[in-house]
Amino acid sequence: MKKAETLEHWRSLEPGREILKEMVPIPYKSSGSSYGSCGIRIDGTPAFIDAVLSNLKDLIDGENQVTRLELARTEVDGSSLGKDFTKAVKHAQVCYIRLHMRGREGAIVSALLGEHKAATERMASLYGL
Repeated sequence: MKKAETLEHWRSLEPGREILKEMVPIPYKSSGSSYGSCGIRIDGTPAFIDAVLSNLKDLIDGENQVTRLELARTEVDGSSLGKDFTKAVKHAQVCYIRLHMRGREGAIVSALLGEHKAATERMASLYGL
């Protein structure tokens, strides 16, 4: 889509849609690149990342007895990559969020320990289960 088409589409979207409901989990023990899978990358100042995350709280329920969140937040440092990040803001960070299926064993242990029970129930309700 071109920029104008994307902006028009964005404006037409109903606000408040459930993000987690549309997030397809990465299968258990998948290998290879996750490029093109459902995920979010937020980069910028810590305050900017926090502002965006404050609008994504429904994703927290992805950490439940059936699925888990891949969540990584680190300071941007291009030196190890041999890159120069001249556009990066001072103290820039990057935050990645992806949803993964838990393995059978992990799901059983989580259920037995009672971990994430409320989040599991909310997610099941989201899917009409």
